[in-house]
This record gives sequence, structure tokens and C-alpha cells, in this order.
Amino acid sequence: MRAEFPAFRLGKVLATSFTATLTERQGDPVERIPVPRRLVDWLAVSGLAVDSCTPAQLDLARELRESIHAAATAAALRDALPAAAVQVINDRSAQGRAAAVLTPEGERRWLLGGSTAGVEDALSVVAADAISVIAGERDGKLALCASPTCRAAFFDTSQSRTRKWCDMNTCGNRQKKARFNANANAREREHRSA
Repeated sequence: MRAEFPAFRLGKVLATSFTATLTERQGDPVERIPVPRRLVDWLAVSGLAVDSCTPAQLDLARELRESIHAAATAAALRDALPAAAVQVINDRSAQGRAAAVLTPEGERRWLLGGSTAGVEDALSVVAADAISVIAGERDGKLALCASPTCRAAFFDTSQSRTRKWCDMNTCGNRQKKARFNANANAREREHRSA
């Protein structure tokens, strides 16, 4: 990975991990795929390796990412899915050539378009994953991060389905630290006024 770029936030769900390539959506947004090569890097760590990416393909990827985020947010809020977002997700899903294959170890891997594998093939896998998550075909529920600066859509597979943070190591810890500091400041003010 290239050190000059922010680290990826990778989760167990491909579609919501992809939406996490743009974080802090309600604060100072952090773009984690600012250049085509960075999308190639993300696809590789996500099991969807491609050789190259053009600026136009990066634009397609970002359009898909934002469409997945919009549809997942609507689903988490139990709102109507935005028609334009649904259309983009469906189009990307239908445009690629990818097949799931079983490894000798019993794991699923993706075979992208044979020898001409491209970004569109990888994006079709991401879109298909988004369809399965948003359609409720998986055991879990879509939720939104409780961090007021983040608001990322994530897939909650906790037993109680009450997870608050997209990532405990970032948003969760930041909120806990803020709460701790606020409480410490309140105690200090009480101590001074006593």
C-alpha cells in the first residue's frame, strides 16, 4: 500500500467496505481512493484484483460507491430507495463478467472476466454484494454510524443488532474519548466551584 494515502477501512461486507472508501462524510471527508491506482489497491485487498484503472473507471467506481451509500442509508432508515441509486447499482451489476469459484480450501473467490478482467467486472461483484445486503438476503441489518461526522452505512451482524459504530477502533473510540473528556471537564468544573 502507498503510505501517502489514508489506510483503508476494511470490513467483512464488501459493499459497505467499498462505501468506506469515503469517510467522515458529515465532517471533513476523507477520500481513500483519490487516484485510479488506489482503486486498484482497494480491489486487490478485497479479492478483486485488476491490472489497471482509468480515470473514467474511477469515476464509475465513485458513482457506484455513492449510489450504494445512498441506497444503504435509505434502507437503514427504512426510507424509499432512491431510484437513481438503484439504477446505477443494477447497471453496474449487469455490466460485469464475474463468477464465484470455490477453492480447494472451501473458500469463495471471484474470477473476473477471464484474461480481460477489468474494473467493470470487479464493480459488478461489489454491486451484486450491495444488492444482496440492501435486499435483506443476509443475516444482519443495515445501520448508520452514530458518529455525527461519519454517518457511514454498515452491516451489523452483532447478536443483538444494536452496534452503534461503523468501526470501534475509529468512530467508537473517538466518541468514547470525547465522552470521557467531557465528563472529566465537568468533574473539574464541579471541583473548582466546590
